[in-house]
Amino acid sequence: MGRVLVVDDEPGIREAIEALVAARGHAVVTARALGEGLDQLRKSSFDLVITDLRLSPTDDGMEVVRAARSADPPPEVIVMTAFGNREKAQSAVAEGASFYIEKGPHLATDLDVLVGHAVTKRQLQQENAQLRREIIQRNTVGGIIGRSDAMREVIDVVERVAELKVTVLITGESGTGKEMVARALHHASANASGPFVPVNCGAVPENLIESELFGHVAGAFTGADQDKPGLFEAARGGTLFLDEIGELPLALQPKLLRVLQERKVKKLGSVHETEVDVRLVAATNRDLEAEAEAGRFREDLYFRLNVVQIDLPPLRQRREDVTLLAQHFLHKYAREYGRPVVQIEPEAMQRILEYDFPGNVRQLENLIERGVALARGNTIGVEQLPKEVRAAESGPTRVFNVHDDSELPEEGVDLERLVRDFEQSLIRKALERSGGVKTKAAELLGLSFRQFRYKVSKFETESR
Repeated sequence: MGRVLVVDDEPGIREAIEALVAARGHAVVTARALGEGLDQLRKSSFDLVITDLRLSPTDDGMEVVRAARSADPPPEVIVMTAFGNREKAQSAVAEGASFYIEKGPHLATDLDVLVGHAVTKRQLQQENAQLRREIIQRNTVGGIIGRSDAMREVIDVVERVAELKVTVLITGESGTGKEMVARALHHASANASGPFVPVNCGAVPENLIESELFGHVAGAFTGADQDKPGLFEAARGGTLFLDEIGELPLALQPKLLRVLQERKVKKLGSVHETEVDVRLVAATNRDLEAEAEAGRFREDLYFRLNVVQIDLPPLRQRREDVTLLAQHFLHKYAREYGRPVVQIEPEAMQRILEYDFPGNVRQLENLIERGVALARGNTIGVEQLPKEVRAAESGPTRVFNVHDDSELPEEGVDLERLVRDFEQSLIRKALERSGGVKTKAAELLGLSFRQFRYKVSKFETESR
């Protein structure tokens, strides 16, 4: 049974509704004025609110509707209106009320049906929301959400190396959640009680990055009027996360390499070294192996960073995680903004699933945040989606005909060899088209960077 709030300034109607609802086994609280109704909503949680739209010559029942729909979790709302005032009742429904009924001879009959329906609907929504939360929790480790094979592999690696002080390199496109993985590594590590210090190497001016990382002593350069500790010292006993490590100036890379090898930092302008106990996690959306081959990144530093690599697949390659992530962000922003949004309508969810998300998880999060902000009532519909998502259709299948009209030779074929040769040919063409950039070549073939690298290494081994 449910908890029901009845708000009406007419004693006879208020008492009649109380008796009817209580007879069905529900707990009933009544309020005879707007202020009382709002006060009850602030103090208690209800499954259903029944309110008159005209509570007095000056009090508007729409305020009760808005307060109820802003509650967490929001109750169902039934509004009552005088005969002939249907337009205002429809406006209340547009703002989140579940039903409206007209006061008259059929009021008791109509309420009898609607109260049971509304309470059952609310309780089912709560059960579904709880189930969704449990599903998300079962598929979440350290804030990483995913049930796809690719993400289960990521989670497995995180769990296995988190407690080790081994250096980890996280690769993947922008927006795939590299910092989230870095934080998961930190919070599951022996250094979890220490600081987590993130820095975007591409966002710090080149002339300041050395001082930012290693610190400086007074007089090291113009304007350095006092000693300043660097981020390595700030992260002592914890984790330093170097995001976009591929943007680190080439001239500074030998100094970073020395710190990783010696576990000591020398401040700019100093002759002394300071030991630092720091776990380093780096991330990049570049193909550092290709950058090293091109001379734009030190090969020895790449190997030192790449002790354990975690490759995050783009969202389009793990569509089975989209629904989980969308529900997680829906719950997050509904709570953050105090909005009663509890679901995404099926057609809107289908458009989301069909969209390729070039901005990956970050773009999906922004989309859901927008939907919660713009939603009318408790549902994100197609109209709340950005136009590029509303127009989404399933992406290209990347399947093309290969000699569909060819006949099978009389002597048969070596199918495995044909498939292998064809795969090698496509990989070569993808590398040519991408100018040797392996991450781009992998994308052209619909593969993760890890899958692509595995295939290339397998073919190189077979050709020896």
